[in-house]
Amino acid sequence: MTRQTSKGICTFCHNEYSKAGMGRHLETCKQRALIEAAPEGQHAGRKTNKLHVRVEGRDLPMYWMNLDVTNSTTLATLDQFLRDTWLECCGHLSAFEIGGVRYSVHADIYESDSVWGRSQKDMHVRLDKVLRPGQSCSYEYDFGSTTDLTVKVISEHKGPTTGELIQVLARNNAPQEPCIVCGKPATNVCSECIYSEAGGALCDTCAEEHSCGEEMLLPLVNSPRAGVCGYTG
Repeated sequence: MTRQTSKGICTFCHNEYSKAGMGRHLETCKQRALIEAAPEGQHAGRKTNKLHVRVEGRDLPMYWMNLDVTNSTTLATLDQFLRDTWLECCGHLSAFEIGGVRYSVHADIYESDSVWGRSQKDMHVRLDKVLRPGQSCSYEYDFGSTTDLTVKVISEHKGPTTGELIQVLARNNAPQEPCIVCGKPATNVCSECIYSEAGGALCDTCAEEHSCGEEMLLPLVNSPRAGVCGYTG
């Protein structure tokens, strides 16, 4: 699909910013500061250490999310969040790679502690034990039709205890893909043609006549896994 820049909406003030601008904005958003200064509920007034994390498609960087993550959150919990929000289709394996160490969802399935020359560990480790501000790592979902993500810790701060381990601060607006046949807004993607130079984005009308057949069509959703495997959002 087309490689493009994107913008997103701040959860707090509802203003629109570019991906780079959003990271800077969230650090100083006045509406966010007001909301976090006056939390409600049983945890009101309590603070906890949190990480401001940006996740984006490695090869499709127009897909991104800014997250507020309690720093005691495990990689396993972040993995499940990414699956639920962006990726899950068929229960595939997944892994983070941090500093040469591979943290797998099922590290115990491997016969040794080293696979492809890298140390293997499971994901039941806290983020603040393996990541720090300014550090990036990679993430893979599905080792066949792989969706690759980049995870970067932007900053660390104290925030209100809300009971949520991971909160979405901002997310990219859905990219607008033109139909490869007529140029109208696409609503479908061909899982075969997506790997061609033209890409596989199709509007409803052109999808009906597409030569690959209806069984190859998937909905064009706001995810870096759009059009891959059986992902429907």
